[in-house]
Amino acid sequence: TECEKEPGSLLWIFVMVGNIVRGIGETPIMPLGISYLEDFAKAENSPFYLGCLHTATVVGPFLGFLLASFCAQLFVDVGSVDAEDITIKANDARWVGAWWLGILICASVNLLAGIPFWFLPKSLVKEGETNEPEETSKNSLVTLQENDTNEAKQTMYEIAKGKLYYFIPFLKALFRNPVYMLFIFITVLQFNAFNIMITFLPKYLEQQFGKSASDAIFLIGVYNLPIICVGYFFGGLLMKKFKINIYQSANIAFWMSLLAYLLYFSVHWAVCDTSPVAGLTVSYK
Repeated sequence: TECEKEPGSLLWIFVMVGNIVRGIGETPIMPLGISYLEDFAKAENSPFYLGCLHTATVVGPFLGFLLASFCAQLFVDVGSVDAEDITIKANDARWVGAWWLGILICASVNLLAGIPFWFLPKSLVKEGETNEPEETSKNSLVTLQENDTNEAKQTMYEIAKGKLYYFIPFLKALFRNPVYMLFIFITVLQFNAFNIMITFLPKYLEQQFGKSASDAIFLIGVYNLPIICVGYFFGGLLMKKFKINIYQSANIAFWMSLLAYLLYFSVHWAVCDTSPVAGLTVSYK
């Protein structure tokens, strides 16, 4: 009866809340960061800057994979259990790595990386332009203050009513925008290919090739992410050099993403023989 206790741990709540907080902090980086670059960079330099931004978003996961590989080599109770008392190895199916250690390290790094954002100015002078005259700046400031006062006088009901009135027309306009729709298709293709790889490839490498969780995570990071990083960087560089417009870049991105997805999909026909399991695929003899 002592072995039949139901699990009553509530630690999953901490993990869930931590992921929610992380999502709130990470989500604004892409939409607001891209808008920040578009607003204050020259049109010919913007693609290159965006390429650098996307390159950085790949370098982070690459370092994360290396960190996860290191943490997976450590036993889950590292620090509280003597290493000599552990009788199983990292490639054993019962092995559980120190997954929590990576979360603590990443949380500390994110906290330090977020500090410089507090010192970014609210507005910058657009690249290549000079500061506005002082008189123009004062007039703009007075106009903004008057607009803020008028908006404050509006009730929440009036604001919500106005936004709902224009929501459907704006939504129709978005669905009729070919560049926006191509971007949606590109996002779906990329997430399908990348998420499936991240979810199932580590376990596939463990089962079919006898790799430990640490080795599988390391191989995924080393063989996939540097190539994506190079693609992002040179993509932005080529857009700047050949002055590719938005519609052309959307078409190029769509067809390249479709090709990448088909290459991932072709893995369905590249299968290994089923591992022999006594009593299941082979007899006990």
